[in-house]
Amino acid sequence: MNSTLEAKLAELPKEPGVYFHKDAKGEIIYVGKAAVLRNRVRQYFQKSRTRDPKTEALVAEIVDLDWMVVESELEALFLEAEMIRRYMPRYNILLRDDKALSYIRIDYDSDYPTVTTTRRPLDDGARYFGPYFSTQAVRQSLKLLRRAFPFATKRMIGQKRATLHYHLGLDPGLEEGKTSLEAYRANLRKLIAIIQGRRKTIEREIEADMKRAAKAQDFEAATQFRNQLFALKGLNKQVIFSDKEFLDISKDHALNELVTMLGMEKHPQRIEGYDISHMQGTDVVASMVVFTNGVSNKAEYRKFKTKIDHNNDFYNMNETLKRRLSEKNRKAWGLPSLVLIDGGKGQLDAALQARDESDCSSIPFIGLAKREEQVVIHKEKSGVTLDAEFVHKLGGFTTESDDFILVNLPHNTNLVKLLQRIRDESHRFAVSYHSVLKVKRQTASILDDIPGVGPATRKKLLKTFGSMRGITQASQADLQKILGEKQAKVLSSYLEPPK
Repeated sequence: MNSTLEAKLAELPKEPGVYFHKDAKGEIIYVGKAAVLRNRVRQYFQKSRTRDPKTEALVAEIVDLDWMVVESELEALFLEAEMIRRYMPRYNILLRDDKALSYIRIDYDSDYPTVTTTRRPLDDGARYFGPYFSTQAVRQSLKLLRRAFPFATKRMIGQKRATLHYHLGLDPGLEEGKTSLEAYRANLRKLIAIIQGRRKTIEREIEADMKRAAKAQDFEAATQFRNQLFALKGLNKQVIFSDKEFLDISKDHALNELVTMLGMEKHPQRIEGYDISHMQGTDVVASMVVFTNGVSNKAEYRKFKTKIDHNNDFYNMNETLKRRLSEKNRKAWGLPSLVLIDGGKGQLDAALQARDESDCSSIPFIGLAKREEQVVIHKEKSGVTLDAEFVHKLGGFTTESDDFILVNLPHNTNLVKLLQRIRDESHRFAVSYHSVLKVKRQTASILDDIPGVGPATRKKLLKTFGSMRGITQASQADLQKILGEKQAKVLSSYLEPPK
């Protein structure tokens, strides 16, 4: 054990928190949580403890460590999950023993919403939060949150009376109409906000509702709000990790590296990522994803459909950034601290031109080229000052052309992992929107021109026969069952191949 590690072990606090083990290169190789940081972290270095071979391999690589202190054990649980998503440490994967991760599932749009945990998120319209490494701890946190925000966990077939959980204050009692579906969903929105880290906002809302109800002399409602507020504050302050309110951003290793390498004055609180998606110039779309304090902020995502379908990514990127930086959108969305363009020199140059024409030249722009994962920087226009010495310290190198600098960094550095997450998310969001438009265009191209076939009929046909091919191959009798005799004849006449 080196002297630096020994000194840090002596400084470990007795509070709960999250710790980071690092190797000789400074890479985070393991993230863990602890009810008492001092006790948990020191256990790794006690010779008397019996450890499995995987943990022995981890301990052999630990050269340095860092930690973040939080206010409760439950907060450490959710913060650990977020940090693992950020840094993807290799030993967190190796030490999992092949156990599946857990998610919180809320089927908000159902006529009987429930809140459960699951190991397999499905594309079923429900809202999923996670993943989390400890199913038992997640269930315990939901149990505590249920006291503040009552929710149902399952729907009993034929149940007409409110369950015992309702009388215990843990269930909304939809069966007997004790709570309306609208009020229940409003309560779930508060629960979701807590999971997403907006605890302070919800506390202020509940306190305002309590005062409003008391002023209107609705003392029963005021009492309910008071109990809800006390239950929420009784969770030992923060329970769910929040990047906006509680995360000490100065301890985010990836953002620290980004600030140092680009010579930025402060941490980029809002990073926006952009990508273009199309199929040979058709259904051209662009995505804007937002990472707040290094974390995906999906509520701020935006998508663009270009005004002209153009098989030119430079033109498409330029149009997208001009629209993003229009006066209207600057007022509505604010300005980014940093913009990441998915692409190389051409895409970055087109985006920079749009930025300068929009009088936003103070916003730093960089690119990330796919093939080699190179960070692309314009020497004069990007608005950053590259620290070449720090690049070498991270194990990277730079190459230069007349106008651009290409930064090559090891793919396992925290900085590259952050940029990859932003780039991959912007690509996913763009492709998903493009796919929606493409499917819509393909299915609408034939049916839209047929008289009497409106949106509801198109939906019914596609649901019944599965695809346009299924509709064209359907018999006249099958079509008549769906449309009736007269409309089925009209449809068949349009679908018949030309003779």
